[in-house]
Order: sequence, then C-alpha cells, then structure tokens
Amino acid sequence: MRSAFEYEKPRSIKICDAPKGDFFKSGLEYNAPVRGGWNIVHTGMLIPETDQIFVCAQGCLRGVILTAAEMNAHERMSWVSVEENDMFDGTLESDITDGVSEILAKKAKDGKKPAAVLLYLSCIHMFAGCDFDAVLNELRTKFPDIDFTDCYMTPTMRTTISPDVKMRIQLYSLLKPVELNKKSVSILGNDIAPDETSEFFKLIRKNGFEIKDIHFCKTYEQYQKMAESAFNITTRPAGKAGGEALSQRTGARHLYLPAAFDFDEIEQNYKTLCSALEISLPDFSDNRKRAENALENAKNIIGDTPMVIDFLAVARQFQLSKLLLEYGFNVKYIVADTLNFEEEKELEFLAKNYPDIEIYSSVNVNMLHLADEKHEKVLSIGQKGAFYFATDYFVNLVSGGGLYGYKGIETLAELMTEAFQNRKDRREVLKLKGHTCESCLL
Repeated sequence: MRSAFEYEKPRSIKICDAPKGDFFKSGLEYNAPVRGGWNIVHTGMLIPETDQIFVCAQGCLRGVILTAAEMNAHERMSWVSVEENDMFDGTLESDITDGVSEILAKKAKDGKKPAAVLLYLSCIHMFAGCDFDAVLNELRTKFPDIDFTDCYMTPTMRTTISPDVKMRIQLYSLLKPVELNKKSVSILGNDIAPDETSEFFKLIRKNGFEIKDIHFCKTYEQYQKMAESAFNITTRPAGKAGGEALSQRTGARHLYLPAAFDFDEIEQNYKTLCSALEISLPDFSDNRKRAENALENAKNIIGDTPMVIDFLAVARQFQLSKLLLEYGFNVKYIVADTLNFEEEKELEFLAKNYPDIEIYSSVNVNMLHLADEKHEKVLSIGQKGAFYFATDYFVNLVSGGGLYGYKGIETLAELMTEAFQNRKDRREVLKLKGHTCESCLL
C-alpha cells in the first residue's frame, strides 16, 4: 500500500503541465543504480600528475575512495578522516594541515610527490566556519614546490552553485596566467574528450590554430600550457562558469558555443566562432545534409518504437526531443528534474505540439518501482532511461559523449540505429562507474 506521502509526490507529469524550472517538489529521493555519470573525483583526476586529498567523515570517504579505486587511480587518492571531537577542540584547521603534511611527507619519501594537490573539504567544514584560506596558505608555505587548490565535497551547495559546476571552475584554477598565444584555442569543461572528426574540430585546426583540451594533457606541464590560449571555448552548461572564470584570470576571450541539436543554432555557433577567430565561414551544407540523411535512415529502421531521452546523456534533452520528433521519431518520455533555462522555447514548443509527452523525475522516491513494471520495447538515449524503462536497447551516452555540431547529430543517429539493432546487457553496463573512465570491474 502506498503512503499518503507518495501520492503527494507524482513521479511524472505531462509536458503540457510542466513549469519552467523545477518539475517536481523536492523531498525524499531515490538514487537509481546507474553509475555512468561522472562525479567530482572523476573530474579532478583529469589533471595529470596531481593527487586528491579528501578531508571528511568516514561515511563520506567511502564513496570517493571507491571511485578512485574503481578507476584504478587509488594511488592518487589520500584522505584525512574527520571525527566528532575535531569539531569542538579547536583543532579543525590544524588537523587538516597536519594530516596533509604527513601524507605529502610520505609521498616525497616514496618518490611520489605530486605536482599539485586538489584538497577537498566537506559540508561539515563549511558549517563549522573552517578557515580554508589559512589552511592553504600554510600548506603553500610548507610545500612551495607543490601547487594547491581548494575543492569541495558539499552537496549542500546544490541550491547555490552545484558541486559539478564548482569542480569545473576549480579544474582550471591551477593554471598560471602567461602571455597569450593568438593561435591557441582551449576547449574546457567536458567530461568526455571531444570528437576530433567533427567539423567543429577540423575548422579550428584547418585554420592553423592549436587545440588544447585537458583530455589531451599527459603531463602537468602540458596542462599548464592551456593557460596560453587566447580563446577558451565551452560547449556544456556545467562548464560555462569555469570557462568564464579562467578567461577572466588569463585575459583570454571566452566563447560559449553550446552543443546544440538545432541546425540554425549550430550554424550560428560557427558564425560566432569564425568571427572571433577572424576566419572565413565555410559552407556546411554537406555536413548538414549528412546529418539529415543519418536521421532519416535511423527513422526508417527504428520506426515508431517509443523513445526515452534522459538528462544524463545530453544537456539539452528537450531540444533533442524536438529534433527527433520533427523527423518522425516517437519520443514519449523524458527523464529530467528541472529545465535548463536555455531550453524554454523548446519546452513551449513540445508542450503545445506534443502535450502527452511524459516527464519523469530521475530522483523522486516514487521512481523506485518503475523499473519493475512491465514496459513495451523502448529505445533509450541515456543510462537513466535504460534503467527506469528496463530496456537493453539504449545509447550508452553520458555528458554528450564529446559529440558536437552536424557530425554530432550524424553520429548520434548512427548510435541510435546500432542500439536499436543490438541489445546490450544493461546490468553489466550500468554498474561501471564513470563512463569512458578505466574501470577495475572490466
């Protein structure tokens, strides 16, 4: 029997009833066993030759330590455990500096001293008013040959700046400003390496620009060279603040060119890019035609099969839904908890023209049993949709998968076709933490 509380928290709404903002009231949440999304540990590990040190309670430590271990990076993870008495005996800051100093002394003795340390504090330090600046200043004085930056494991920040966004800001905080190179471009803020076959990537390189991306950095020295780029480009909403913060520090020009599923917006992005780089705008009509052909081919194969799109796969699930519906696909479900403000017009379009689309929460407690219910064959774009609708037919895509532009749409259409024709074992796929990261479970 369901409780009254459950009835007050519907797990889905019709898109025609969706507000512009949070779709569902907050409350008791359910965390689905879908592990392909990235967390702050995965993101921090992108900086080569660095270590992460987490300072938090043991219960919180379990998750981050297991993340590092599963991605075979446990040698780059250390921790300082916080106990209750540390909060009241006046040693909160000194416990951090002493613990970190002990860890780094041992690292140096073993010949494994890092080039930099990402030091993470937790919610409890914020509540207690920990002087993080004083801690960092003391550590920088004691270890002048090691760079330090402040990082945060504080889910309580979700109503201000999310841990994900904050981590992408701190990811580039170690870069030291240098003289800018006008022929250097950095791509920032992506979980997955960019697709080097895209027209976006080729356009920049063809015009003599060097492209830097943290995914290409093998050493800390290569990472530092990202600071010389005169242009910083971000393509995902979560990375925008990081691109702005770095550009403000280095004097580079920041371009926010979001990965879009609207052909006109893609074209406008390229116009903006070419104007900024002072290069000629090519004719992309062939690229667009290939994307359109790929969509039409996918529709011929997939037919009227119901589809679900989730936020874990792409940042603009409403814009993608609109594109697919316009090409005849049967998008019936969207898994999302809130609206990205960039998609207001897409939400309005879908609400008017496809009012019966259902939006499902990804965390509502009433989602607990959806996967156990009987479902028709559903094709999912994303892991959350695959789990909740119990389908082995899904595109295993996380954080946009590095796809961009016309080529990105073409590739996604091909991935949809492949997913429809070839079953995956979702239980084996969804248990792997941090999609595309190395896993000890493989």
